[in-house]
Amino acid sequence: MPVNLLPATQLLVVPGVRVGSACAGIKQTTRHDLALFSFVQGTQVAGVYTQSHFAAAPVLVARARETQSRAWVINSGNANAATGGIGQQDSEDVCSHAGRLLQLPDTEIQPFSTGVIGERLPVEKINAALEQCTRDLSEDGWLAAAQAIMTTDTVPKGYSRQVEIDGMCVTVTGIAKGSGMIKPNMATMLAYVACDACVAPTVAKMLIEDSVQHSFNRITVDGDTSTNDCYMLACTGAAGNDVVNGRDHKSYAVLVAAVKEVATLLAQALVRDGEGATKFVTVRVTGGQTASDCLAVAYSVADSMLVKTALFAGDANWGRFCMAIGKAPIEQLNPSTVQLWLDDVQVAQNGLVCESYSDEKGAAVLAQDEFVVHIDLGMGESEETVWTTDLSYDYIRINAEYRT
Repeated sequence: MPVNLLPATQLLVVPGVRVGSACAGIKQTTRHDLALFSFVQGTQVAGVYTQSHFAAAPVLVARARETQSRAWVINSGNANAATGGIGQQDSEDVCSHAGRLLQLPDTEIQPFSTGVIGERLPVEKINAALEQCTRDLSEDGWLAAAQAIMTTDTVPKGYSRQVEIDGMCVTVTGIAKGSGMIKPNMATMLAYVACDACVAPTVAKMLIEDSVQHSFNRITVDGDTSTNDCYMLACTGAAGNDVVNGRDHKSYAVLVAAVKEVATLLAQALVRDGEGATKFVTVRVTGGQTASDCLAVAYSVADSMLVKTALFAGDANWGRFCMAIGKAPIEQLNPSTVQLWLDDVQVAQNGLVCESYSDEKGAAVLAQDEFVVHIDLGMGESEETVWTTDLSYDYIRINAEYRT
């Protein structure tokens, strides 16, 4: 069960966006596994994509078509990754069919896939289901799409926010999927956000770059980066506000804050629904010489299998924490200045177990389903935060049975 995460139930429509979904029967036949997004002319689209050297075929195609995008086709159940040139052709064939149905050039269709790696995309099944997706297109199709893009997710993930810009109500709605193979190096497995703000073409890219760093780029479940990671943003312009033309525009701060809030909620939802997770853990590192040092230490702790299993067991083992802190790839770290807290319980002071600490106090914190691991390096003023999970028996079961 996800950690304090309810399934999305109501998502606000974004004027200028229509969404449809259908069951293509890619891996199962009991729910929808295909989603189609269509945007009004003039929509500005931007994305960030996986940095994996095995970037999936749809990622390659989507990245090349970003600036002219008018539609997204997303399938779950098959990643179309590690499939070579034929995989890219399969993605392009799906886009061509979607283009015919939407009466758009196929170069304006971006494909996205998630699921099993190394298997060829079932193009015929997807193309047949795309016809149903097209018939199903409506402004209120967001929730069905959130369900369609799920793989090992236990609940659909989606959030909406509204802000006022130039007296106009601007809506931001986003959905995401992912619960394993999560340590984004740009975004998350799949995330799609749209708003009806009117922005200049370059601003869509600014919004996504400014919102990704402290949302999707600050989470980890198992330390693995997917071949298919994509985080996409579409700005339709339907709200009718004055064009936001740069970071120094009077409305940019309001707009980016709304996009960032939705992105952060989605990113945290992925962690809360982490495969087999029983705890949602905030790792906060302060007192670093640089932000990158803090981030390196945070991920060293958040990704440590020994730390994560100790968290699952409720064992506040200082030895595992100091091991993980000490192996962080940073140039300088002085153990004698390091301090550690679990919520407000101090475990270590000046690199040693705190005299006032007891295992009973630490275990009481770790018995909660949410808590903060706070590490102070005592070397500077920088800080960073990462969200992670524990590692349970169920993580192994879920992944051992993934293809069965």
